Amino acid sequence: MKEQVARKVTLVRAIETSDIKHEVLSDDDRLYASRSARELAQWAAADSKSALTLDHFLEQRSEQILKRLAERTPAFRAFLHRRPLLPMLSVLLPLFALILGAAIDHIADPHRVDLLSAPLLLIIGWNLLVYVILLVWMFFPSKRTGWAGPELMRRLSVGKARLPRKLPAPLAAALGQYTVEWTQLSWKLTHARLSRAVHLSAAAFALGAIISLYGRGLLTQYAAGWESTFLDASQVHTLLSWLFAPALFLFPIEGFSVADVQALRFVQEPSSAGGARWVHLYAATLLLLVILPRLLLSLFAGWRAARLARRFPIDLQQPYYLKLADHIGAGPAPVTLRVLPYSFTLDERRDRGLSEIAAAMFGEQTRVMLRPSLPYGEDPKALLQDLHPETGDTRTVSVVLFNLAATPEQENQGALLSAIARQLPGGVGVLLDESALTERAVGQAGADARLAERIALWRQFCTYHQVPVTVVNLLQPAKYAAGTDGGFAAAGTR
Repeated sequence: MKEQVARKVTLVRAIETSDIKHEVLSDDDRLYASRSARELAQWAAADSKSALTLDHFLEQRSEQILKRLAERTPAFRAFLHRRPLLPMLSVLLPLFALILGAAIDHIADPHRVDLLSAPLLLIIGWNLLVYVILLVWMFFPSKRTGWAGPELMRRLSVGKARLPRKLPAPLAAALGQYTVEWTQLSWKLTHARLSRAVHLSAAAFALGAIISLYGRGLLTQYAAGWESTFLDASQVHTLLSWLFAPALFLFPIEGFSVADVQALRFVQEPSSAGGARWVHLYAATLLLLVILPRLLLSLFAGWRAARLARRFPIDLQQPYYLKLADHIGAGPAPVTLRVLPYSFTLDERRDRGLSEIAAAMFGEQTRVMLRPSLPYGEDPKALLQDLHPETGDTRTVSVVLFNLAATPEQENQGALLSAIARQLPGGVGVLLDESALTERAVGQAGADARLAERIALWRQFCTYHQVPVTVVNLLQPAKYAAGTDGGFAAAGTR
């Protein structure tokens, strides 16, 4: 699926799953969009002589829904026209770096070329350090970058945080959810594009310094030399020999001896002889050690970004997409929902409610595998020794069932989620049952506010652990029926 299609599909998913009461999109709207999308996708597949796929259907359906919402709500149309910050930054950052690089060498004396130029040595040294860090980083892979925080990535991938005014409450909540979800989904793509812009900027900065050297050399007679309190001519010769070795090896530039270096020391009368040689040496060194490596790194980052944009890694095994697949007859095999209750024993009514919710999420043929409750406070590793990914042709989805009345704790619920995530590479989701909390709060003042606060607390907790969460009511399965199809991913094995 292409990036732009995935963006629209993710936005529509956020809208449909947030609009629980169907205030923004009625049942007729959704049904009409599905029927129209199926026909349009079939026509497109017939024209291209290819098979009808879920990607084609989702693309057509999302366009139908977004077009209808844009016609109804001008504020939403303004949101659709909002552009992320990254495309503009990718152009302005290298341009700014080029101008800054052209100006940085003016810090020194504009009438001399310093063999130990601090700005030029700093450019070279910094880039060599970056290469070492990138090389070490390869051996410590991470899903997130250490230098780009979540807020920056959100601004780059989605745009400004402020939502348009005069949006219906469900639509405003959906856009907030979309902002979080798309930032997470596009993290690798945004990181690749940001890396490309940074590498191009580093190359442009060095190019600006070279332009400055040659530009001033056309109008100014350089006096070449050096000065140092702690280094003598022999040490400076050794340093410059190592620094300029690649340039002397690849380019026909005249070398230098210790006597040449000693003759250029600024304690003597500055000499204008040989100034061009040192300009050529620095320019060639910047080209070989900074510009060319950075351009190669930017090309690699651009290739990664283009590949991700063409094949955006959206998970179509989530319940929301699996239910939509039934509209084109592309639904997968029945799902087995493996439920791990944590310090939570289900009575008969809640067990029936769990089965109804599973059917609403994955279809009527879904089978529920309810495992024994995991005791509170015990070591999760010992409890999960027999928990393994399912094999064979069946598809198993694993979820942990928490009681909303409990307070999430890092050393208990957090340790359990981390242990399960390590043991099940396919991932795990969370079902959060509110039935016990709502039963106790019946007739109490401020019950709805306390319920919303507790749900927000758990959502924040699950977001920290990068685990999708779905709120349910096991005693009233239909309460969140419209929103359960957008919950956790169908993380399992086929």
